[in-house]
Amino acid sequence: MSTMNISLPDELKAYVDTRIKAEGFGSNSEYMRELIRRDRDREQFRQYLLDGVASKPAGRMDAAYFANLRQQVKKAAGK
Repeated sequence: MSTMNISLPDELKAYVDTRIKAEGFGSNSEYMRELIRRDRDREQFRQYLLDGVASKPAGRMDAAYFANLRQQVKKAAGK
């Protein structure tokens, strides 16, 4: 695992300390790793949304669509 040092103003350090206690993190590092993971996940989700907006319409998503989807899942699970 790599090490990274950051400098924070006193105000932000106090905020981080408060959040660590409130959320039950064991250390500053655990808190920072969680923030970075959330940021990465948010960016990935944003990209999924943009990809969806840019894609061609898939057709109607009505009851028949979902019935067919359930059937395909059951068929795939049976293999």
